[in-house]
Amino acid sequence: MSQPHVAILDDEPEIRHMLAQALNDAGFRTSSFARATEFEAVLKRSTPDVCLVDLGLPDRDGLALVHRLALESGATIIIISGRAQVQDRVTGLELGADDYIIKPFDPAEVVARIRARLRKPAKGTGGGADTARFAGWTAHFDRYMLVREDGTEIPFSHAEGEVLRLFLESPRRLISRAQMQESLGGAAGESFDRAMDVRISRLRTKLGEDPRNPRLIKTIYGAGYIFLGDVTWD
Repeated sequence: MSQPHVAILDDEPEIRHMLAQALNDAGFRTSSFARATEFEAVLKRSTPDVCLVDLGLPDRDGLALVHRLALESGATIIIISGRAQVQDRVTGLELGADDYIIKPFDPAEVVARIRARLRKPAKGTGGGADTARFAGWTAHFDRYMLVREDGTEIPFSHAEGEVLRLFLESPRRLISRAQMQESLGGAAGESFDRAMDVRISRLRTKLGEDPRNPRLIKTIYGAGYIFLGDVTWD
């Protein structure tokens, strides 16, 4: 089994060295970058399994880069930042990051968070398959794409895909917020809840749902969510 590849994007050499050493010792393969332009050049050739992205970059807006990565790559995106305000964390998660770690941090925590993000999801009806069909849609998790019956393709982010897969692997079953947090990782709290609300809202939009009366992803107030479609996996 190949080593998971973690790309580290941070303009502070001490942090890059500390993270690379901890991750290499933990069995990961790493590459480090001080500038977004260097990082993006490598992305054109291959996509890492995980991207650790600092928001305070010298040559690019970190949040804009996170948003683009979420839309265009299948990598797990973890923000590492000294910005500790709740709104900063919420914004980062809303833009597509999978997790947010505040500086200063213990590198052991970063390793643990990465391992949690890379854990294989508990097997449900999907059994690890990459393609699911439901309500006139086909979800291709290997290429992060929704395909409508008429052939229209709509991309989804890695973070949105995690939520969609969770629903499709447990159709017609209540999924509580606590279950979502346990399955998807990340710290429970306001920022996690807000991020889930945003991802579910975006999935509903991509699936053409009426926001006032969605037919597939139903909110059970005070309890969680239920996916009401019938699902088959390839």
